[in-house]
Amino acid sequence: MSVPGQKRSSVTLRDVARMAEVSIGTASRVINGNDTVGADVRGRVLSAIEALGYRPDAIAQSMRRGSTQIIGCVIRDINIPSLAAFVHAAHNVLDQAGFSLMVSNSEGRTDRERELLNRLNSQRSDGIMIGPYSPMTPAFDKFLRELSAPIVMVDRDEPGWADTVMADHAGATRKATRRLIEAGHTRIAILTGAETLYPARARINGYLAAFAQSGLEVDRSLVRATSFLSHASFRQTSALLASDDPPTAIIAGGIDMLAGVIRAVRVRELRIPHDISIVGAGDSELAELHSPAISVQHWDQGEIGRTAATLLLGRIQKTAGPNPEHVLIPSEFIERDSIAPPKTRPR
Repeated sequence: MSVPGQKRSSVTLRDVARMAEVSIGTASRVINGNDTVGADVRGRVLSAIEALGYRPDAIAQSMRRGSTQIIGCVIRDINIPSLAAFVHAAHNVLDQAGFSLMVSNSEGRTDRERELLNRLNSQRSDGIMIGPYSPMTPAFDKFLRELSAPIVMVDRDEPGWADTVMADHAGATRKATRRLIEAGHTRIAILTGAETLYPARARINGYLAAFAQSGLEVDRSLVRATSFLSHASFRQTSALLASDDPPTAIIAGGIDMLAGVIRAVRVRELRIPHDISIVGAGDSELAELHSPAISVQHWDQGEIGRTAATLLLGRIQKTAGPNPEHVLIPSEFIERDSIAPPKTRPR
């Protein structure tokens, strides 16, 4: 039962202590999970909390324990469907440990990413997960070192001093490129982000490795490493298809790039795979439900989320070893109906 005439919002720790007939310090120890309080006293305090509808002040609690129980996560675009699996898996791991996940959208802008990281740091987040969008320059390395919270780099291989979790983009791209070469393609374009970023650099390395293994030369004009954004892949695909010697196959090397490639192919009224073969990056409803279904490089975004959250908890709870952990998540190539031998051009 509540104190007569007292609003629940005005209930204080003093009221709880009075009803439980204990000191304020004892009531505080119960609320903060201190195991030195006896079962009988603990029961009286908990009963008083329930009867009064007491809600501890979260800000005051976080100041006392030196923890906000909040984890920050900066990703490029929360609207990309495949990233939902990453966020969901990371949230589940953190939630079970009593932490809340705060996701922020960097919009693929370096200045925006720095702003968000500064904000999370000033709000005393207990840890931060950072996606692969700002290039790793000496200035950015210095910026990251000055953050007060532990960090985990997601789909990055740098900096070497931080925990990182990344997908094996090189392996999946090498398999996709080899499959296209086996189908008879030699003019294979790859569209991806800037080579200063791990996913793009790894994909290009896999692409080049497949050509080298096949004893074929690479036409570097078919390597377009500019941006992961969909509108960029549309522009690059349009330019390639309008050239005098267009590619016969295109690898979309970014999870948001397939839509732009398909739009450009449709504008030119080309048929997949009769006129051009296509490979996407990261499985999606677009790839699966497109007619024909699009072959993709695939990795488990959920596993990346779980791993990133687990690594961060290890740093926060001080159970991790002294050396940084660098985890590579396996990838695979899923072949569907978007690959066929190149169309014979009339002489």
